[in-house]
Amino acid sequence: MINVNKIKNLTTISIIGHTNVGKTSLLRTLLRDSDFGEVKNASATTRHVVAVDILSKDNVPLITLHDTPGLEDATGVMDFLQNHTDGRADGMERLSVFLQAIHHNDARLEGDFSQEAKVIKSLLEADIALYIINAKEPVLGKYKDELAILAGSGTPILPVFNFINDPNHHMQAWREMLSRRALHVANAFDTVAFDFENEMALWSNLSLLSNHDQNIEKLKQERSDTWHELLEIGSEMIADFLINVAAYRQKIASGADTTPTLRQMQNAVRQAESVLHDNLLNLYQFYHQNIVSDCPDIKSQTQDVFDGELLAQYGIRTAGGSVTGMIIGAGIDVATLGASLGLGTAIGGVIGGLLPNSTTLKDKAMGVQTLMINAPTMTLLAARAQNLHHHLRHRGHASLLDITASDKNLPWQSDKLPSPIKKARSHPNYSSLTDNDDDKTALRSDLAQHLAEILVMHLQRLDINH
Repeated sequence: MINVNKIKNLTTISIIGHTNVGKTSLLRTLLRDSDFGEVKNASATTRHVVAVDILSKDNVPLITLHDTPGLEDATGVMDFLQNHTDGRADGMERLSVFLQAIHHNDARLEGDFSQEAKVIKSLLEADIALYIINAKEPVLGKYKDELAILAGSGTPILPVFNFINDPNHHMQAWREMLSRRALHVANAFDTVAFDFENEMALWSNLSLLSNHDQNIEKLKQERSDTWHELLEIGSEMIADFLINVAAYRQKIASGADTTPTLRQMQNAVRQAESVLHDNLLNLYQFYHQNIVSDCPDIKSQTQDVFDGELLAQYGIRTAGGSVTGMIIGAGIDVATLGASLGLGTAIGGVIGGLLPNSTTLKDKAMGVQTLMINAPTMTLLAARAQNLHHHLRHRGHASLLDITASDKNLPWQSDKLPSPIKKARSHPNYSSLTDNDDDKTALRSDLAQHLAEILVMHLQRLDINH
């Protein structure tokens, strides 16, 4: 049988394994496509062989992957091979006899082996086979039969361990069994808890099995370059958002009702944060994922960013633990705010993440107050964005769990805002939140770039401690 992909010089990799071990899940992560195939906690989800190409950055096909059905009855296949094929023939010849029996509805077949036939056909046509192992499963006879079928195909095999983060995994027993079958090289690749270095090791091993296929080498290099680019792009997105919010301010008359302005500013920040989170999801190609409710949909973030209790959960403390400590700027104290805005309104605004302040002598003389986002809330916004970014870099595209950014690591303390954020406070013209139709990205770029460098270093520390 002619392999069309070999004519096109594309390496074909067949993804093979028992039912429900995560074959389609692996493909989703390798393809960066959370919509590929159907993934659920049920047997035999994939019923047919599905071929898909991995493309280069310039949309040139590099590798063909085959998602195959589960090997549901490898023991039945082995029984047929032992009872009805020539034991002196090689494995490929014996498997060909089995496929012919399936094609002719041979009466000697005891059961429906149509699924197994699809897998074996794909195996014989492939350049390499990835044998996916559920590391949570003990080594059973049916898995030994599967490996015997794979060994008979003559196709190079790379075992891949899935679900390696389960505390009750059986990887040592599996490794011992594989080594007895001359399979001494295996990969760890958890399709839920993604590790980029494990993916790089996978491409390296596939390159060795394919005699350093240039397409695989190119894909590996592109993936590495893209991974570093995503780190920088995501950090720049977060930095631009934070500079935008830090520069955001509104002025109100001393006798005016502050409630509409407070709500307007809070809603603008909520909306901007939600857009940022959506952009991060799209950046890492989690298109269909939602992060839950009206303000971003992350389970641990169902609390509003302006909820004071959330500051405590993140360990964010205001200076001195009092309202006075939350006020920045010269010549303003709680008494003055109480007299000009009404003490209850002033305290409510500060606790709600908005800081009333008179920024100039002229404003003070004219009784004008300026509202801006306070330092604790800025720190909270940064922490939530950073923790989401970190989470997305360690999430497999097959994960069916809600996106949760449960870590509460702070990129800085709220009383030590980084210099770019402090500088942004004196440039209200940098913020697009005052007028959403006016893009101020270019004005923010220098400060955002500096802040992005700080965020990259923080994210790298999170990775080290992961």
